[in-house]
Amino acid sequence: MIGACMVLALAGCSLPLVSEQEIAIQAGEQFEKMSAELTTSEDTEVRRYVLCVANAIIATLQPPYSELEWDIEIFSADVANAFAMPGGKIGVYTGLLKVAENQDQLGAVLGHEVAHVTEQHSLERVNRTLTTQGIATLGSVALGGGAAGEVVQGVAQYGILLPYGRGQESEADIVGLGYMVDAGFDPRQSVQLWRNMAANNEGAPPEFMSTHPSSDSRIDDLIRQLPANLIRYNSAKAAGQRPDCGP
Repeated sequence: MIGACMVLALAGCSLPLVSEQEIAIQAGEQFEKMSAELTTSEDTEVRRYVLCVANAIIATLQPPYSELEWDIEIFSADVANAFAMPGGKIGVYTGLLKVAENQDQLGAVLGHEVAHVTEQHSLERVNRTLTTQGIATLGSVALGGGAAGEVVQGVAQYGILLPYGRGQESEADIVGLGYMVDAGFDPRQSVQLWRNMAANNEGAPPEFMSTHPSSDSRIDDLIRQLPANLIRYNSAKAAGQRPDCGP
């Protein structure tokens, strides 16, 4: 059967793709491993603050993402980063709080990261990789290689661990901006956040050498999105969305 599919691959034989549920399982395992191996913050005020902002973002989501039991962890490390994984996993490094200086800026980060999940960027990336590398994988199976294990490893690597592409980052910026304003966070602070990020990342490679848009490009794109999102933000405030997380 595998041999026949390999022969027909160039003629359009369908290659197996990964489901969102399978990605979520891999993400859950990776998140558990990180939580066990990394030092987590025991600072109750930091935990309260981060959970308050994260839960405000989560409250804006629609099904099926609003129905997930989101796990949120804070890691004690001087790294200005955060992430969200399929299946409802959010990690925040304490170093981010030196760059995201207030609740609105942290809301911009977490809105962006959650948007990677809701836009299924991990699923998109791993299935694109499996499609482009599928013939080689099938050949390995036919020859008795350990391709099944390689596919599982590939799901974790390409779907969870590697950086997203520029297009996905830009989409997450725009979608995440919507989440932050619906939660009642000021979208103007997203621009200041990226100015802070730029100052924190002096010496970063030019945009054409990176998978991420440059800070200048992100700031310009966010500024273009501000008029519509300020209207949306004012509507959210009028509807009672006024988070008071701190710090």
